[in-house]
Amino acid sequence: MSRISDAFKNKKAFIPFITCGDPDLATTEEIVVAAAQAGSDIIELGIPFSDPTAEGPVIQAANLRALSGGVTTDKIFEMVTRIRKRTDVPMVFMTYANVVFSYKSDGSTPEGGIPAFARRAAEVGMDGLILPDVPFEEKAEFDGICRDAGLDFISLIAPTSHDRIRTIASQARGFIYCVSSLGVTGVRQAITTDVGAMVKLVREVTDVPAAIGFGIATPNQAQAMAAKSDGAIVGSAIIKLMAKYGRDCVPHVREYVESMTDAVHNL
Repeated sequence: MSRISDAFKNKKAFIPFITCGDPDLATTEEIVVAAAQAGSDIIELGIPFSDPTAEGPVIQAANLRALSGGVTTDKIFEMVTRIRKRTDVPMVFMTYANVVFSYKSDGSTPEGGIPAFARRAAEVGMDGLILPDVPFEEKAEFDGICRDAGLDFISLIAPTSHDRIRTIASQARGFIYCVSSLGVTGVRQAITTDVGAMVKLVREVTDVPAAIGFGIATPNQAQAMAAKSDGAIVGSAIIKLMAKYGRDCVPHVREYVESMTDAVHNL
C-alpha cells in the first residue's frame, strides 16, 4: 500500500491544494507545514504553468504571480527537500504535461523529460503526480515511468466520463480524483453533479479511494462531498486566502484547513 492510499485508512481524507511560489517559495513551505500540522491527510502542490487549462481565474492568477516571481521546477524540488525534513505528510504534484515533458535536469542526471522529472520527484520525497490535461488514453506514457520511480500517477474522472469511469478506475493507483463539476476549478455556491453515482461506479471495480474536488469551499460542502466518497479536495478557497494576505497568510490558511479537516474527519 502506498503512503497515499494509506492516508485514507479508517477515515475520510482532507486534501488541500497549494500553488507553489505564491507569494514565494518560503511562504509556500510554511503553508505546507502548517497545513500538515492542521490535519491535512495529503497535500497537492501545484507546479505553476503559463497555460493552466483546468484552472479558474483564482488559480490562474496564482500561477502567473508565481511564475513572475521566478519559480522553477528545480526550485520547487529544493523546497520539497526542505519540507521533507519537517513533515512526512503524503504529497502529490499537480501540474501540466508540458511541465514534465520540458523538464531539464539540473545536471544530476543525463536525461530530461518524464524520466528525469519522475526520478527527481521521487528522490525529494513526493508520492504522486496529477496531470489534468493527460486523458486516460494517453496515460501509459507517464504511468509506467512514474510506477518505476515509485510515484502514483493519479487518475481523474469527470461527470462526462460516463461509461469510461469503470475502465479508468480499474487501472487507478493512489487515489482517484473525482471532478465534481464541469468547467474549471473555482468556488461554487452549489455542487449539483451526482457525485455519489460516480463514486458508486468506481467502487464496483476497485477499492482505490476516491476523493472529490472542484468547487468545494466550506466545511459543510467538504463534509457533504466526503460523506459520498473517501475525501474532499480544496484549492481555490485556499489560494484566495494566499492572495488576500500574501506573506501573512500562513495562520489564516492553518485556521481554514483546521475547520475543513474537522468537518471531514468527524464523519
